[in-house]
Amino acid sequence: MLFEDMFDSKSPNFKQEFQTAWLQLSSPCLWEDVSIVLQLGFLGIFLLHLVQKIVGHLWKHRTTATDKGIEMYPNEAKASFSCKASIICSSILLGIHVIVLLMPPNGSEGNCKSPILVLSSEVMQVMIWLITLIAVCKISTKKYVKFPWILRTYWLCSFLLSVIHMAFDVHFLVTNNGHLRVQDYTDFLGLLASTCLFGISIRGKTGTVLISQNGLADPLLNGKTENHSEGRTESAYGKATLFQLITFSWLNPLFAVGIKKPLEQDEIPDVDVKDSAEFTSHYFDECLKHVRERDGTTNPSIYKAIFLFIWKKAAINALFAMISAGASYVGPYLIDDFVNFLSMKKARSLESGYLLALAFLSAKTVETIAQRQWIFGARQLGLRLRAALISHIYKKGLVLSSQSRQSHTSGEIINYMGVDIQRMTDFIWYMNTIWMLPIQISLAIYVLNMNIGLGSLAALAATLMVMACNIPLTRIQKRYQSKIMEAKDERMKATSEVLRNIKTLKLQAWDSQFLHKLESLRKIEYNWLWKSLRLGALSAFIFWGSPTFISVVTFGACLLMGIELTSGRVLSALATFRMLQDPIFNLPDLLSVIAQGKVSVDRVASFLQEDEVQSDAIEFVPKDQTEFEVEIDNGKFSWNPESSSPTLDKIQLKVKRGMKVAICGTVGSGKSSLLSCILGEIKKLSGTVKIGGTKAYVPQSPWILTGNVKENILFGNRYDSFKYDETVKACALTKDFELFPCGDLTEIGERGINMSGGQKQRIQIARAVYEDADIYLLDDPFSAVDAHTGTQLFKDCLMGILKNKTILYVTHQVEFLPAADLILVMQDGRIEQAGRFEQLLKQNIGFEVLVGAHNQALESILTVENSSRTSQDPVPENESNKDPTSNSEMIHTQHDSEHNISLEITEKQGRLTQDEEREKGSIGKEVYMSYLTIVRGGALVPIIILAQSMFQVLQVASNYWMAWASPPTSESKPKMGLDYVLFVYILLAVGSSLFVLLRASLVAITGLSTAQKLFMKMLQSVVRAPMAFFDSTPTGRILNRASIDQSVLDMEMANRLGWCAFSVIQILGTIAVMSQVAWEVFVIFIPVTAICIWYQQYYIPTARELGRLASIQQSPILHHFSESLSGAATIRAFDQEDRFIDANLDLVDNFSRPWFHNVSAMEWLSFRLNLLSNFVFAFSLVLLVSLPEGIINPSIAGLAVTYGINLNVLQASVIWNICNAENKMISVERILQYSKIKSEAPLVIEECRPANNWPQVGTICFQNLQIRYAEHLPSVLKNISCTFPGRMKIGVVGRTGSGKSTLIQAIFRIVEPREGSIIIDGVDISKIGLHDLRSRLSIIPQDPAMFEGTVRGNLDPLDQHPDGQVWEALDKCQLGDLVRAKEEKLDSSVVENGENWSVGQRQLFCLGRALLKRSSILVLDEATASVDSATDGVIQKIISQEFKDRTVVTIAHRIHTVIDSDLVLVLSEGRIAEYDTPAKLLERDDSFFSKLIKEYSKRSKGFGKLAIST
Repeated sequence: MLFEDMFDSKSPNFKQEFQTAWLQLSSPCLWEDVSIVLQLGFLGIFLLHLVQKIVGHLWKHRTTATDKGIEMYPNEAKASFSCKASIICSSILLGIHVIVLLMPPNGSEGNCKSPILVLSSEVMQVMIWLITLIAVCKISTKKYVKFPWILRTYWLCSFLLSVIHMAFDVHFLVTNNGHLRVQDYTDFLGLLASTCLFGISIRGKTGTVLISQNGLADPLLNGKTENHSEGRTESAYGKATLFQLITFSWLNPLFAVGIKKPLEQDEIPDVDVKDSAEFTSHYFDECLKHVRERDGTTNPSIYKAIFLFIWKKAAINALFAMISAGASYVGPYLIDDFVNFLSMKKARSLESGYLLALAFLSAKTVETIAQRQWIFGARQLGLRLRAALISHIYKKGLVLSSQSRQSHTSGEIINYMGVDIQRMTDFIWYMNTIWMLPIQISLAIYVLNMNIGLGSLAALAATLMVMACNIPLTRIQKRYQSKIMEAKDERMKATSEVLRNIKTLKLQAWDSQFLHKLESLRKIEYNWLWKSLRLGALSAFIFWGSPTFISVVTFGACLLMGIELTSGRVLSALATFRMLQDPIFNLPDLLSVIAQGKVSVDRVASFLQEDEVQSDAIEFVPKDQTEFEVEIDNGKFSWNPESSSPTLDKIQLKVKRGMKVAICGTVGSGKSSLLSCILGEIKKLSGTVKIGGTKAYVPQSPWILTGNVKENILFGNRYDSFKYDETVKACALTKDFELFPCGDLTEIGERGINMSGGQKQRIQIARAVYEDADIYLLDDPFSAVDAHTGTQLFKDCLMGILKNKTILYVTHQVEFLPAADLILVMQDGRIEQAGRFEQLLKQNIGFEVLVGAHNQALESILTVENSSRTSQDPVPENESNKDPTSNSEMIHTQHDSEHNISLEITEKQGRLTQDEEREKGSIGKEVYMSYLTIVRGGALVPIIILAQSMFQVLQVASNYWMAWASPPTSESKPKMGLDYVLFVYILLAVGSSLFVLLRASLVAITGLSTAQKLFMKMLQSVVRAPMAFFDSTPTGRILNRASIDQSVLDMEMANRLGWCAFSVIQILGTIAVMSQVAWEVFVIFIPVTAICIWYQQYYIPTARELGRLASIQQSPILHHFSESLSGAATIRAFDQEDRFIDANLDLVDNFSRPWFHNVSAMEWLSFRLNLLSNFVFAFSLVLLVSLPEGIINPSIAGLAVTYGINLNVLQASVIWNICNAENKMISVERILQYSKIKSEAPLVIEECRPANNWPQVGTICFQNLQIRYAEHLPSVLKNISCTFPGRMKIGVVGRTGSGKSTLIQAIFRIVEPREGSIIIDGVDISKIGLHDLRSRLSIIPQDPAMFEGTVRGNLDPLDQHPDGQVWEALDKCQLGDLVRAKEEKLDSSVVENGENWSVGQRQLFCLGRALLKRSSILVLDEATASVDSATDGVIQKIISQEFKDRTVVTIAHRIHTVIDSDLVLVLSEGRIAEYDTPAKLLERDDSFFSKLIKEYSKRSKGFGKLAIST
């Protein structure tokens, strides 16, 4: 019956009845009962602990530790702030209970009438706090790392009891119009002390500082010390006191630096040990291991591992989140009491009014502290998860099998690291909403029930209905998110490929075509983004309108049920509906983030479960147990295990220690695969592979790390000057170092762009030599070096410094075969022949084909050489070494590049790739203006602001109407009928919701259109940039902008900027309502606002630089990862995985430092702003309480309080949104940077277009050509004046670095001449468009580039030729049969980089492109370096047939490829040394060309004799 009466809505005072009934149900001695139970429990545990300790002491005669998990230190210790604070608080609480014990009992109403219970409770409290005080004092001297768990648990329980006790006391005083007693003051003081102890218990650490014998103080860090790099400062957060943790004042020293000057990376303190990448990575590994063991599976669930990883920290965050949610509903609960107080001031004491104001303020303060702590904790947990997952993805990347690597491109994996992990960390932040949601809704319904009885059920139904709308919306949104990520992956994959092969695209004039491809991929992504944002706008409409909808349903239900609506009840309900808006508004975000998070976790999980390199593929045998260093028995291997035919089959090989094994064979015969099976890179299907020693590997395509030359050679090994010098000398690098700007400290650009192919090859050979391994695996190491250097390397390196090592080397140069102890001839994946050179020649099976091709080449040279001179003096052995021009090392790094070289190498101490540029100071207004005005000149922006303003005006008007029209008390007469009041309210509410729909739609349209336009501008700017830009810019920086920064523009930027305006409009509405009641609020509001602005100005310089530094520090992680992926085989071969993993951890920490301090700085600011706005709110409450009755309308005053409750949130959100928008604006700034790159010359110049058949003859005329890469650098080509006659073959030779490749780049205008000109068939190429020039020329480059797609797409990307012509080209370049053998024929797949084709086959594809294009001018830049002699001979034959009436310019290290040329151009140090026919040049003994021929013939002489004798 009691409950029936309580819920009787017709009862005018049912709230008071409910409260009385509740108090009657409650025991008057409840507090004492609970307190005694708690004290007895604590004493029992304490006594048990004491007995255990005494028994242990008697048993062992000494004490080892006082508690499990507590670490103690033998040195002297200094008490920390936490210890001192706990002693002071415990003393205060002890004193309070002693005073209460000594006070005479007070029998006032509401207190326990049992003196025994009261006395028992207080006596036990005194005893407990005395024990606590003694324990804390002991802890401060005994050097504990953490407070014992028993103390921390008691402090937590004591705090909760104090809060509940205080809440009941305040409620009792207010409802009974009581007066404050001494005990109330002591209770309040006790609550403060308990709150302090609660904070200490949550943190747990004592913060004790060790005093070492030399007087230095070090904090205890769980017994762990951290190595700090030079220039870094120790973590300020790690050693912060409790007060500093609550107020975030541990950041003050950083702000002090940041306000004076722009922050630099080394000025940011380290992250705490527990936040470091090393700690989190290790802990996540432990979690995975635990799940693996518990579930008994090889692929542990990543969901379970993440749960284990985060649950402890997440539980603490959840506690703070729940406290914050609970405290936020104290305000709405008390509004009705406050309006009643204002209505009946004469009957109530001022004290009760001030107590109400204090209750409001206390609740807001608790909410502020708890809210700031849970948000900070969630960010911190996100940081930890990010660090753990990035390091885990990196580790996985290093051990991916070849097949897995091909199924995940670099672009995809960058998205895993950039976008997916970001989404997972976002979920961690939103996760606390899951715990808060039920609490917020339950409290809201409870508060409504207290005010409007059964009307609360209607509110609950309406709330659930609104939430139910989310389910279909979220499902659709999840599908859209999956599609967006798929489209983004495709775009990033294509972008990465374009950037990697940009030089090829420019040379072939395909850049426009691939630009259109990227634009079309972006269009697909744009369409899914638009669908997602359109759905988001609908969600925004539903949830901005939700408080209005719920209030209409609730008030309508009250009208139907006849529940009386006073202004106090209406305002309390409205305040509650506004509070409900938060969980409802967060719900779609939460569900969206859960959807995104799940998609991202699944993507990362599938990547982490990909196949790895076989760990058992190789068996390592100790050296002393075998005479063989490499032993393969009946080996069967395949790159694709599902394929019916294996890559290698029936492999039998035994290599003794110190043997030199040469591997040769035609293109695609399995030479590189044989080395891969020894490395364990290729899947072993059957057989055994045994290795007896350490190994070093030199891949066919040079893998060079960004860094200096020395770092590349040392490769993580300790520097030994003698060994290093010997290595450099043996690898023919001495002269290079002399001519490099900074010697061996000269920085190498990304992928070794500022080094020639020969230099890159020699650097990685030097890396292998310095490793001093037992087994050397060299994959075609001589292909990229000229004849002389190749001879020197073979002699000084393979047969010199490595003479006692076991070496397996792949080579196409037959002259290096006779020196081998064993030669393996590969054919169709099998070892067709094996033996010494003489044995193989006698067998006459297939080896002689290779040798015959070489003999023919040699004969052609000897014929020319002999016919050119009637008499030839014998050449002394050392002649070539005496002549200074014959040194192979006349190198200037600037001359040497096949690509463009950085500007400012010399000026910037040999550094090619500079630190990423960042703006300094505030983000310029032009950045904001560019963003706002890019769509329709910014015309939509004022409409958006107007729509939001109208929403705010109508919302305030609707609430004002309800407050004004409702009677202040039950006894008052209503101004008009409730149905009319509700009708007007509905009209205003619907109007406000429609304006929200308009605003949300316009923001979505404008934001996405702006993002699209900025992306297109950046894309076109980057693709049209000159090669110099790509040479000095790591692709990671460009990809970072195209991935992470673009995601910010697509999904966040418009809303962030919008919220700046919306929150300002909201706070103006709130201030307007508050000033209607008491204009005096402005007296305090204006100075507080000034302080807020000062805080913001103080905060922004530091936060802005932290944001920029965090953005910059992301690129190195992605760059290092992509570099490690491409060189994973080399890293594994050298057993360097741990070093690279550590380097990745350092890079992650470098990002974590600015990011962590940036989010902390945001909490630092928010905490201060919240406290200030709480102060304004409290002042306005005190003002309303103090004003005499009759001056203000209680209903309107209640409305002011309703709005004022959210003042702290609004004021903080204004500043927070402005700061957040500025941080996000950095992404716009970074994209705009890359939208303004200086472009190459125009692709087409309409007024200077050449004829359709140009060039017809192909005459190339160089007139006084001078080229330099930058104004301050010397000329690379100097006064080149010569003519290449049309339809002739011109060979270009010269030592490495003589300017050969630069000359080729000049013809294609990859570099522009400083002086002079190049004229092709009477047309000055500098006067025509780049597309017109490059599309009429053909080139077969040194590094063959292939694109993901099909064979046909690679040969004819522009789709200009029929299939018949494509097949004809394939047949001519020896690939026809190979492609026909594949099921898909011309549609056979080509994976990223063409990894499923050998290097030689890729080179043949490039030849196929040239055959299809059939230009009048063909340039061959080392085009046959990666093919065997036989294939080379066939290619030369095809070129001479197919291009017989065309101009062919050939750069080659193989002399026989230029010996048949009509003319030979010899370059030396950027000048023309000689230019004539081969015969004329050979007539002169001292000619440069003669010396090259002599070296080659001399090197081959021994081989030739051997071949003839057999």
